[in-house]
Amino acid sequence: MNSFDIIGPVMVGPSSSHTAGAVKIGNISRRLLGGTVKKADIFFHGSFLATGKGHGTDRALVAGLMGFGVDDPRIADSFRYAKEAGMECCLSGIDLGDVNPNSVKLLLSGEEGQSIEIVAASVGGGAIRILEIDGLPADFSGDYPTLVVQNVDQPGHVTEITSMLGHKSINIATMKLNRSSKGGNAVIVVECDQEVPADAVRWLAHLEGILKVTYLSLSGEA
Repeated sequence: MNSFDIIGPVMVGPSSSHTAGAVKIGNISRRLLGGTVKKADIFFHGSFLATGKGHGTDRALVAGLMGFGVDDPRIADSFRYAKEAGMECCLSGIDLGDVNPNSVKLLLSGEEGQSIEIVAASVGGGAIRILEIDGLPADFSGDYPTLVVQNVDQPGHVTEITSMLGHKSINIATMKLNRSSKGGNAVIVVECDQEVPADAVRWLAHLEGILKVTYLSLSGEA
């Protein structure tokens, strides 16, 4: 634990978990989508659903989807800014089962036709975890440039990813692997110490057996 964990982030309140964490979930989700959010279906779970409105969780999440930072004074008026920007938002409740009570499911679509499904949790002090992407387990913090590679479960993909990162002089901070079943769909999550070049992300996406590559860039972070 460090001083940031105790003091919390510089933010628009009232709550680091319900407000600042929600802004960060929105902001990271926008980056994972890879562009401006055109439509957002937002499903609040647990405490986010029960007490979130009083904490401004709904406004905070929409603010993050607009690209606002946790200390942006526009958070309180995020619905108006979203409407002016042409972002369609639909908010409702959901039971996500045995997950953190401060969790939310997002179905996002972008202006260029891209889409993504995200389940995320606010875990305290403004910190978050991205738990799922497109129905597959992910579990990363959003604090590092992150590759999420959805692939067919077959030999060679881990080697292809690590070799490419080594060639680009990119150090791996963490790597996690999950699969639905042997030979089924799998996901590789790689948190990196440096940004991954766009040409390398495109190269990965075109490899045989790679179903989808989602990249979280922190370049120019709000």
